[in-house]
Amino acid sequence: MTGILILCAVVIFVMWGVSIYNGLVQLKVRGDNAWSDVDIQIKRRYDLIPNLVATVEGYAKHERTTLQAVIEARAKAMGSSGVAEKGQAENFLTNTLKSLFAVVEKYPDLKANENFMRLQTSLIDIEETIQSARRYYNAVVRDFNTMIQMFPSSLIANAFHFRNKEFFQLDALAVERKVPEVKFNS
Repeated sequence: MTGILILCAVVIFVMWGVSIYNGLVQLKVRGDNAWSDVDIQIKRRYDLIPNLVATVEGYAKHERTTLQAVIEARAKAMGSSGVAEKGQAENFLTNTLKSLFAVVEKYPDLKANENFMRLQTSLIDIEETIQSARRYYNAVVRDFNTMIQMFPSSLIANAFHFRNKEFFQLDALAVERKVPEVKFNS
C-alpha cells in the first residue's frame, strides 16, 4: 500500500514538473514570437523612412543636416542587436523623426503633398503597431520572468537553465520631453 502511495506521489510530482516545464517553454516561445512581431514592424518602419526622406528632400534640399541625421539614425537602429541596444537606437530614431516633422512644418506645400501625407500616415500607423507589439512582448516577458522567479516553478526553471528575458524599453519620458531641434540654414 505504501508503495502505491509513493508511486502516486512520484507520478504527481513528475506531472507537476512537466506541467511547469511546458508552461515555461510556452511562455518562452510566445516571447520569441512577440519579439519577432516587434522586429517585423520595426523593419517596416526602416523601409518607409527612405521614401519619407526622399520626399522631404525634394522640397527642402537645404535641410541636409536633419535629413542626414534621420538616415544615420535609421542605419544605427538597423545595425543594433539585442533588446536593450535596439531600444536605445529606436529612441534616437524617434527623436530624429520628430526633428524631421518639425522641419516639415516650415513647408506648407510639402505638408499638402499627397505622397508625403500618405507616407506620414503610414509611419504613424506603423508607430502605433510597434507600440502595440512592444506592449504585448513586454507582457509576455513579464509573465515569463515572473514564472521563472516564483517558487516552486523557479526550481524547474533553474534545473533547465531558463533565464530572464530583457524588456523592450523605450525611454519615452526622455523622448517626449526633448524638444526637436530645427536649424534654419542659409
